[in-house]
Amino acid sequence: MTGKLLTGGLLAGLVAAVLCFSFFKVVGEPTVERAIAFEQSMEEAKAKAKADEAAAKGLPAPTEQTEPELVSRPVQSSVGLLTGVGVFSMAFGGLFALVFALVYGRFGELGARATSAVLAAEGFVAIYLAPALKYPANPPSVGLPETIDMRTSLYLALVLISLAVMIAASLLRRSLAGRIGGWNAAILAGFAYIAVMVGVSLALPSVNEVPEGFPADLLWQFRIASLGGQALMWAILGLLFGVYAERLIGAKRPALRPVHA
Repeated sequence: MTGKLLTGGLLAGLVAAVLCFSFFKVVGEPTVERAIAFEQSMEEAKAKAKADEAAAKGLPAPTEQTEPELVSRPVQSSVGLLTGVGVFSMAFGGLFALVFALVYGRFGELGARATSAVLAAEGFVAIYLAPALKYPANPPSVGLPETIDMRTSLYLALVLISLAVMIAASLLRRSLAGRIGGWNAAILAGFAYIAVMVGVSLALPSVNEVPEGFPADLLWQFRIASLGGQALMWAILGLLFGVYAERLIGAKRPALRPVHA
């Protein structure tokens, strides 16, 4: 059964990859192009300033060696984008199926389709939305090369913390459901997750490396495109895999499984 669920997750991830690629190509790529153009204009302005400074001192203009382009921009925006989105979506599709197999029957009496939808919503919030509120996605030319390791470590740490807190909140909801009801337990667990994540986000250092003069609308559009692509992927995984799992398992609601099972 787990093998068949894994196959369904990979297929759902493949469909999500195709649709997300189309979304990023139409919505995301124009913002990336604008960001690259801004970065190039900044580099040209810096080179001109250095040349003017050298000319004022009677020195020849400094020559800077440009690094060879390993992958051309057209390849990056087509094959590169499709490959990256494909690997990412299918990997999460496979993980999604394995987690579904683990938690199915532990969401009260929710059936396969409802369990898949809830799992996708929680995954989107825990893995993308909550960390992105603290460390949002940035387009090219935003961020300093010397801080990339620090920024990556902070982001990954926040993702892991968010996942751990989401799991704890799910266990809290499960333990309270029998005493205060499923809806009340879910609301209380949700507020607990939000409270903990707000505290963690406030404790972690902020990172703001947007260069002066960077268009605010471009930054906003890029982040909205990132949010939209992630929301689309998780929605497809939750809905499409739910249909597949329901046909595989059946529409009958599962018996409640104990926490230690």
